[in-house]
Amino acid sequence: MLNDFTGADKVYIACGYTDLRKGIDGLARLVQQQFALDPFTNTLFLFCGRRRDRIKGLYWEKDGFILLYKRLEMGAYQWPRFESEVKTLTPQQYRWLMEGLQIEQPKAHRPVMGLTTV
Repeated sequence: MLNDFTGADKVYIACGYTDLRKGIDGLARLVQQQFALDPFTNTLFLFCGRRRDRIKGLYWEKDGFILLYKRLEMGAYQWPRFESEVKTLTPQQYRWLMEGLQIEQPKAHRPVMGLTTV
């Protein structure tokens, strides 16, 4: 379900690690206080633990929160560890993350902004 989650308008990841013992209230408070964002929007917030084999997702569904949890059996997520802030993901970056790839792909084709004539 988390791999093909398409219900959200935006996806944010909390860079660095998060204590995954936190439940809905703790993660919602983290979103509000540390990142100054509103957890009551059509947004998926993703959090990762130290070992990078588990993630939690927090999503507001108009009348209550959904807490998504995924544990990988083998391998680890390529989670950005160098920051302690929140980062917006594009749909492509979200797919890469769920496929076990880094969200910044140096060899990915970049969109063309305009054509120049020679």
